[in-house]
Amino acid sequence: MVVSKIELWKKGFKDAIPIGLGYFAVSLTFGLQCGIAELGIFEATLLSFSNLTSAGQFGGLELIVAQASYFEMAFTQFILNLRYVLMSTALSQKLDSKTSIPHRMLVSHGITDEIFGISMAVKGKLAPYYSYGAMSCAIPCWTLGTLTGASIGNILPPDILNALSIAIYGMFIAIIIPPAKQNKTILFVVILSMVTSLLFEVLPVLNLISSGFKIIVVTIIIASLAAYFFPVQEDTYE
Repeated sequence: MVVSKIELWKKGFKDAIPIGLGYFAVSLTFGLQCGIAELGIFEATLLSFSNLTSAGQFGGLELIVAQASYFEMAFTQFILNLRYVLMSTALSQKLDSKTSIPHRMLVSHGITDEIFGISMAVKGKLAPYYSYGAMSCAIPCWTLGTLTGASIGNILPPDILNALSIAIYGMFIAIIIPPAKQNKTILFVVILSMVTSLLFEVLPVLNLISSGFKIIVVTIIIASLAAYFFPVQEDTYE
C-alpha cells in the first residue's frame, strides 16, 4: 500500500506531539536560564531555533556564562553532540535507498534523541516526509518554549523549574516502553543499556569518563551487540 506524502507528514506530526509538549517544558527552562545568563530574548530564541539540542545548548550556555574560549565551546559541542553521528548513520540505513541527498540532509537537521526514537520505531523503511512532520511539531515547540522562558524571566518558583527540568526523562520513558512491550529484542537492548550505563556511573575509572563520551561508548557497545546477536532483516518501504 502506497502512503501519500501528506499522510506521512501527518503521521510524523502526530507521533511527535508528546515530544513537542516535553520540548516546550524543557526549553522553557532553558529560556529562563538564558535570562539569568543575561542573554537577550532574540539571541535565546535564535539559539533554540537553529540548534535543537538540549544537552548542547545547556552545556553551551554554561560556557558562555564562564566566558570560555571559542575553541572550548566548539570542542565541548563536538563531544556533546557526537552521538548524533551514530544516530545519523543508523537513520541513513533506515531511509529508503532512493532518498536523495538533499532530503537526507534535511532529515539530519532534525535528529534528536526523541525523534530518532520514533523514527527507528517506524515499521519498514523511513520516508523523509515522516521526519518532516515530526520536525514541524518539535522545532516550533522547542523554539516557542525558549521564547516563553526568556520572556517571563524569574516569575516561576524554583519547585516548578525543578519539575520542568526532568520532563525530558518522561519523554524517554514514553518512547521506549511501547516498542519494548511488543519486541523482546528491544526490551533486551533497553535493559542492557540501563545496566551498562549504571556500570559506567559506579565503577572506578569508568565513572571518570565525561557524560558525552559515556553516551557514545555505551551506544557503540549496545548497538554492536544488538547488530551481532539480533540482526534486522532487510525490509522495503512501499
